[in-house]
Amino acid sequence: MSKEPLKPLRTWSHLADRRRRPSEYEIVSTNLMYNATQAESPFELGPNIPLSAWFKRYRHASPLRGCDWEAFRDPDEMTYRAYNAVQDQQETYVEGLLDQHNERHYDAGLDPAWVDVLARLYSPARYVFHTVQMASHYLVQIVPSSTIRNCALYQAADAMRCVSHIAYRTAELGQTYPDKGFGSAERQRWENDAAWQGFRRLMERVLVAYDWGESFVALNLVAKPALDEAVVRQLAETARAHDDSLLGLIADSEYRDVQRSRTWSTALVRFAAQQSDNMAVMRGWVEKWLGPAEQAIEAYCRALPDSPQAADTAKGALHACVSSLEIGLS
Repeated sequence: MSKEPLKPLRTWSHLADRRRRPSEYEIVSTNLMYNATQAESPFELGPNIPLSAWFKRYRHASPLRGCDWEAFRDPDEMTYRAYNAVQDQQETYVEGLLDQHNERHYDAGLDPAWVDVLARLYSPARYVFHTVQMASHYLVQIVPSSTIRNCALYQAADAMRCVSHIAYRTAELGQTYPDKGFGSAERQRWENDAAWQGFRRLMERVLVAYDWGESFVALNLVAKPALDEAVVRQLAETARAHDDSLLGLIADSEYRDVQRSRTWSTALVRFAAQQSDNMAVMRGWVEKWLGPAEQAIEAYCRALPDSPQAADTAKGALHACVSSLEIGLS
């Protein structure tokens, strides 16, 4: 008796039990990591090579466990195609702002005292947003599912977008104010200025939080919200008070990315919380990282001119962000 020929599998056969045609998001985002389920030997060269040992320790043995991580879904169902379409519109808007303000010789009309603030508290920010990009890319490598990985990848691209905006504005300001250190003094300020040392210390520690769960909590639930509230929101508010509307408008565009990051981060916390033991694990990590984040906000916001409420406002926003996670902080 001849065997019945095998039917070819569809691209989305792993989703066939849903009894409906999967969405574009599900097809291009799910079940893409061949090494995520191989707990004993994540990579084909063997269980004892350094790379396998790393992933076994920091991914498979993470205290954050017990979930079918591949079942997580990004609430925005963001795909690479959709991300490029959204950000193309955003960048067209920002480029239009820059061109419009350039035509009006905007930078030449800035208050000289405010230009000093930009040189100290804005142009060095490309360093701190680069650390967000690096930490997000680490998550891309270490997280246990492709649906989480994709979210982290878009977050890394968002950080690169901030770096690009800052670099562009640094070059523009340097042309108008060549004696202010734009493009040449940022590293010295990042490494030595008291305003930056809290965030430098915080982000250097985030970069060596190797466990995937702690890395996610430290970056997405604490450090990044602290940075976004201080360096994106409060700097922008101070800029508007000093007649720098351009910085405020650019920050408004960047904050759309912040909101998308918080949406998927909150969804992942609630997904992980389906396993009750994970609540205590996440709570412990948040408590560990919250103090250094508050110190970073204090150091940075104290340097913002004429903004006595900036630190309290940023810390209040950080606590509101953490409280919304409902992980039961003491």
